[in-house]
Amino acid sequence: MEATQIDAYTKEQFTAPLGNQKDATFDVYVRGEGAPVVVIQELPGIGQETLRLADKLITAGFQAWLPHLFGPIGKISMLGNSVRVLCMRREFTAFAADKTSPIVDWLKALCRHAKDKTGAKGVGTIGMCLTGNFAISLMVDDAVLAGVASQPSMPLFNQNALHMSSQDVQEIKAALDVKGAAHAYRFKEDKLCQAAKFDLLEKTFNEDGAKRLEMTTLPGPGHSVFTLDFVDEQGHPTSNALQNVIAYFDEKLRAAA
Repeated sequence: MEATQIDAYTKEQFTAPLGNQKDATFDVYVRGEGAPVVVIQELPGIGQETLRLADKLITAGFQAWLPHLFGPIGKISMLGNSVRVLCMRREFTAFAADKTSPIVDWLKALCRHAKDKTGAKGVGTIGMCLTGNFAISLMVDDAVLAGVASQPSMPLFNQNALHMSSQDVQEIKAALDVKGAAHAYRFKEDKLCQAAKFDLLEKTFNEDGAKRLEMTTLPGPGHSVFTLDFVDEQGHPTSNALQNVIAYFDEKLRAAA
């Protein structure tokens, strides 16, 4: 089934600070009714697969918010978007260990805006690959009640570091102790988000026996659990994973409403 295209969305521009830096403005595309879920694009871009993910969330009764941070819409561009992200040094610090990208503060503001505009009790987020870590970091914001980190890969090419500071980690842990666990997903044979990354997340967030991150490893090769490598067949591991995400959002967002 063809994805609903971007011209069916309501477009707005949203401006907020990038950490302690100047304001940044990005387009945001919104469609659907219900509690808002912010879908943060991955490196390939807002292609057909991301639009289909948004369709799934909308059909499940959520309102999809798609911030357009870089690249074309409606198609993917791995090489082109890689260059764009490397040039967006003010927004992203893709290779930085123990440091969070400034775009996270902009995304926190967007989540608060989505909550206020819809009158919802809270917001869900999905981050993927380049933005996978962001879904964990966003849990510190009062507006965010649920976060899904799919194949969190930053800092890029460094499996033994996290893209968040030690202070960030402590604040996230405190938030998760109150809100309940965030979720994380990866494929077993993923080369960008390897077992070492999940082992480090486990050690960092669940080391004292608390379950602050619910981590799921899907069998086989692949990278983009909910988009490029998603298989829309009942019983397929990716389809089961998405149903788990929807149930998680149901619990955290609808129960809160």
